[in-house]
Formats: sequence, C-alpha cells, structure tokens
Amino acid sequence: MIFTKHSNAFRWIIVIASFAIVSLILWKTYEFFQHFKDEERTKMENWSFAQSDLLKTDNLDGNIGELSLKVITSNKTTPMIKANTDGSFDFNNIDESKVKDSAYIQKLILKFKTENTPIEVKIDGTLYSTIYYGNSPLLNKLVYYPFALILIVVLFGAVIFFFYSSSKNATQNKLWSGMAKETAHQIGTPLSSLIGWTEILKIENVNPDYIVEIEKDVDRLKTITERFSKIGSIPVLENVDIIKETIESYDYLKTRSSKLIDFDIITPEGEIPVNLNKQLYSWTIENLVKNAIDAMKGRGKLTVEISQLENDVKISVTDTGKGLSKKDFNKIFEPGFTTKKRGWGLGLSLTKRIIEDFHNGKIKVLQSEKDKGSTIQISLKRAN
Repeated sequence: MIFTKHSNAFRWIIVIASFAIVSLILWKTYEFFQHFKDEERTKMENWSFAQSDLLKTDNLDGNIGELSLKVITSNKTTPMIKANTDGSFDFNNIDESKVKDSAYIQKLILKFKTENTPIEVKIDGTLYSTIYYGNSPLLNKLVYYPFALILIVVLFGAVIFFFYSSSKNATQNKLWSGMAKETAHQIGTPLSSLIGWTEILKIENVNPDYIVEIEKDVDRLKTITERFSKIGSIPVLENVDIIKETIESYDYLKTRSSKLIDFDIITPEGEIPVNLNKQLYSWTIENLVKNAIDAMKGRGKLTVEISQLENDVKISVTDTGKGLSKKDFNKIFEPGFTTKKRGWGLGLSLTKRIIEDFHNGKIKVLQSEKDKGSTIQISLKRAN
C-alpha cells in the first residue's frame, strides 16, 4: 500500500539514482582515458630521450646503453613518425605498404598532431627530429567505450519503458474487460425480468403493437448485452458478407435518426466475405454513424460507402459536419477525447479497439476539413 501510494516518487528516485551512477561511470571512464593518454605521452617522451642518447652515442662513437635500446624497441603498439631535419622519415607501427606514399604520410602527420602534441628531439639546443605519434589501438577503442555505455543505458531504459507500458496496457485491458463483463451481467438481470413481463403482457391481451415495440427494445438490450460480453473476452469471428451486415446496421440507425439527415449508402454488387464478429462490427458502424450525426447537429448528408481492393475492404463514413483540425486526427481515438459538451469520449476509442485489436484491421481519419465535414475509414482483410 505504501509503495503504491509513493510509487511515482520511487520511480523518480530510481531515475535520478540511475542518472547519477551513469554520470559517475562516464566521468571515471574519462579520467581513466586521460590517465592512459598521459602514460602514453610519458612513454613517447622516454622514447625521445632514448633517441637523444642514441644520437649522442653516435656523435661520440660510443656504444648505446641497454636501457636506451630496450626503450627504443619496446614500442610495439603506438603508431609513430619521426621527421628528421634532413627531410627523411623513420616509422614505427605504420603500414609498410603505405610509407612510400608522401601524401599519406603528410595526412597521417596532421592526424597525429590533432591527437597528441609532437615531441621535439634536441641535443644541446639543436633540433634533430620531431616525433609525431597517434593513439594506440587500445586507446582508440576506449574512445568508443562511453558511447557504448550510453547506448546500453538507453537500450536498458527502452526495455524498462516498454515493459512498464506493456504492464500498464495489460492492466487497462484487464480493467476494461472486467468492466465490460460486469456491465453485461448487470444488464442481464433486469433484461430477464423484461422478457418475463413481455410474456405476461401477451397473456393479458395487451395491444399487440405495444408488445412488438417492447420486444424490439428488449432485442436491442440483448444485443447491447452481447456486445459488452464479447468485448470483455476474445470474440469469435465468422465468415459473413460485410455488405449485408453494414446495411442492417445502417438501416436500423436510419429509421431512428432525424429526418433532416440525407442518408446514402454506396456498395458494390455481389458479396464480400470478411471474418467478423457481427455484434461488435454493428457496434462499430453505430458509433461512427452516431458521431457523424452529432457532428452535423442532426442536419446534413451522411454517406456510408463500401469499396474493395484485391485483398482489402474499405468502409468509409462521410458527413458534412463541423470537421476536425489535423492535429486531432489521431487524438479522436484516444479514451476521454471528445468535442461534445456531454459525453465520455469512449465511442471512437472503443471502435478502434474493436477494429484493430479484435479484427486486425485499421481505422483512421481519411480526410477532414473545418466546417465541411470528415471521412473516417475502416480497412479490413477479405476472407479467403
């Protein structure tokens, strides 16, 4: 309970602590890099002193000491170019196949100068040569270590984020399913009573027209109960004609909507088989049509059009309402988003869930223009 209450604070503490640890590691890596670089500098300075001893020995026609010889021959990794005052060059740990290319050598010298300050070899104040040296292979690899560390941290953060998002979505889905099942259960109890009362009214010789209308509303309640029951679990899909299912939902809404709305439906000839859950699909069409009617404030033209491509079926609902700004094209499918004064903003988010999660389809705002209307399009796969 305490953890749940302060979970946000704990998350921030973990984030700050992780940032501090990563910063400390990066700083220590930088210090190690600089220390290693200083050691290489000292090694190259010792090498230059050994060169000075060698030159002095040559001048005095003596023998070079073992220490100086060992220092000179010990450099097996650091690339180096020794530019002599007479214009000649000596190389160490440089590709022998390229040392004759003067342009390559000059380019390498410029590169070494940017990596390390050149070392001058002098004897009694007279310049004999200049040593240009680059970073050793190990030092070059260490340069990329901080970037690799940052990449690892970013990937680790991404894994945590996706895990948290997935966990949160799973919890939301579980809550949504639980609410849907509970709603279906709560509606089911009075619905059973209504069915019983309808049978009693038949026996009592009540006007049959009244009973027919009551039965229609009872059937409607049955459909709503089935919808909530199915959205609370994995729905079963059937191979059905999407044109027939769309027309049935369209006709039902048309007869119960304002006479000031000009309804139109455009469909191709023949049948188009699609794997659907009929109750949930009719709920989708109902939500889209009702939203279109609300956008037109009960007056305008509403068109439902079905078209087919080779493997896809497109269902478009077009209205002549107030339209949407482009920034709201995706927002309208988010739970809680609404442009109405009254409403929960769940209709289109529910529609998106039905189409994309249960039918593996797509839904989007195809086009919209302020004060001219909108078109929302559903894409579904044809059944084989």
